Amino acid sequence: MNHIAVQVYGLKKSYGGRLILNGLDLEIKKGEIFALLGVNGVGKTTSLECIEGLRKYDDGTITVNGKMGIQLQSSSLPAHIRAIEAVKLFAKWNGEKMDDTLLSVLGIQEIAKKQYSQLSTGQKRRLHLALALVNRPDIIFLDEPTAGLDVEGRHSLHEQICKLKLQGKTIVLASHDMAEVETLCDRIAILNHGRIAFCGTASELTDKVGKKYFIHIKTQKGDNTFETDNIENTLISLLGDLKQKGMHVLDIKVDRGTLEQHFMEMAGRKTE
Repeated sequence: MNHIAVQVYGLKKSYGGRLILNGLDLEIKKGEIFALLGVNGVGKTTSLECIEGLRKYDDGTITVNGKMGIQLQSSSLPAHIRAIEAVKLFAKWNGEKMDDTLLSVLGIQEIAKKQYSQLSTGQKRRLHLALALVNRPDIIFLDEPTAGLDVEGRHSLHEQICKLKLQGKTIVLASHDMAEVETLCDRIAILNHGRIAFCGTASELTDKVGKKYFIHIKTQKGDNTFETDNIENTLISLLGDLKQKGMHVLDIKVDRGTLEQHFMEMAGRKTE
C-alpha cells in the first residue's frame, strides 16, 4: 500500500432508486496524474466527491493516503470577498503561509484586489485552484480544472500540474478535454454503468479497443469516410470499387483513431 495514494473497493451510491455507482473498484498510484473519464451523468463527480469525503456513499471502502486539496467542478465564494483575502483566509485555516510563486504562476496577483463577483469564469477557476493548493496537499483533485480558461490560461495551468507531479504530488483529474487528458495523464479510467470499464494508459486503451483507422476519400460526388483495422486491404477494396463505378478519386486522407474516439467506444460498451 506504500505506493497507493487512493484505493476504492466496492463503492456503491444511489440517488433514490437510481444506481449511480455499482461496486466501483479503483487504485490510484502515488505521484501519477490520473484521469477519471465518462460521459455526462455517469457518476464521475459523484465518485470524486465520495473519495473526497464530501458525499456519503451506500457501501464500499475508500482509503486515502495523504492530505487532500480539492478543486470542485462548481463552487463559489462570497460576492464581495477579494481574491487575495480568500487566499489569506484559506491559508490561515490551514496554518500555512501564502506561496507567492504559486500565486504568480496562477495569475492571482493580477486579480488580488478584485471582488469575487467581478472575476471572469477563468479567473474564478484559477482562484479555486490556488485555494486547493494552499494547504500543500499530497493528493490534488481537479474537476474540470480548465473549464472557462483561455489558451494561455490552460497552458499555464498544464505547466503547473506538471510541476506538481515533479514534486511528487498525485493529481486526480476529471475532464472532458481528451487532448488535455492525453497530454497530461499517466493513466486513465473510464467509468461506465457504475463500474470501471477500463483502466490503463492511452496506448493500452488503443490496443484494447483496436487500432482503428479512418480513410477519407473525396470524389466528384462528395466526401466519404470509412472505418477499418486494416488500411491496406480496405483501401485496395475501396479503390477497386470506385474504379469499377467509374468514379475519379480527388483526394485520400488516412487518420489514426483518436483518444476521444476510443473513449467513446469504450464508454458506450455494455459491461458484463
